[in-house]
Amino acid sequence: MKEDYITLTVSDGTQMSSYTAKPPASPKAGVIVLQEAYGVNDYIRRVADRIAAEGYLVVAPELFHRSSPGYDRVDAPMEEVMPLIQALKTEEIENDVLAARTWLREQEGVGENLGVIGFCMGGRATFIANSKAGFKAAVSLYGGGISDLLDRVPRLSAPMLFFWGGADVRIPRETWSKIPAAMDAAGKIHVDVEFSGAPHAYLTDNRQSYHKDAAELTWPLILSFFQQKLG
Repeated sequence: MKEDYITLTVSDGTQMSSYTAKPPASPKAGVIVLQEAYGVNDYIRRVADRIAAEGYLVVAPELFHRSSPGYDRVDAPMEEVMPLIQALKTEEIENDVLAARTWLREQEGVGENLGVIGFCMGGRATFIANSKAGFKAAVSLYGGGISDLLDRVPRLSAPMLFFWGGADVRIPRETWSKIPAAMDAAGKIHVDVEFSGAPHAYLTDNRQSYHKDAAELTWPLILSFFQQKLG
């Protein structure tokens, strides 16, 4: 499997470095991986590699390319990352995703067979992406702030798989439960998985938040969802 970085030109004229991971053979689909607040770091790159190993061409765009290009942390205090998150406008997320999506569509063997997955702020970005462009599968892991975007639910293009931590104090059940209710009201296909005892960012295996039992159950569900929707 070959990995590399590419530079994509976004519609606002900015240049966005993006990590790519290629499958061992011709891709059966393309997948966009959307970062946590700590950049396209080692964990996000390993996520991209893991998905690529299943037969998908993967691109992970650096969403902070306007404010902090090359940002890469294992962890960081909130006073460092919050200004980066707050500076990232919804329209900019849409434009970044469209640039990554366009690149994937142009690659041999991909076309319109596209999925998107994101973590934390990337989980929210996945929801935004799925309401802006056409996808066949969308996976959001503990995406904060989605309950403030429910007006976008009617525009969602792909079925969505949501993951939540039962012990996530940042996104308690009373907050995220508004999302499946809105999805049902709009007739949108969705799967909602909550792991009791799992905290926020429970899948990130190089931080203290890692919850081994929940993580080991999560990955097969992600890959099965992609297999069903993307092939």
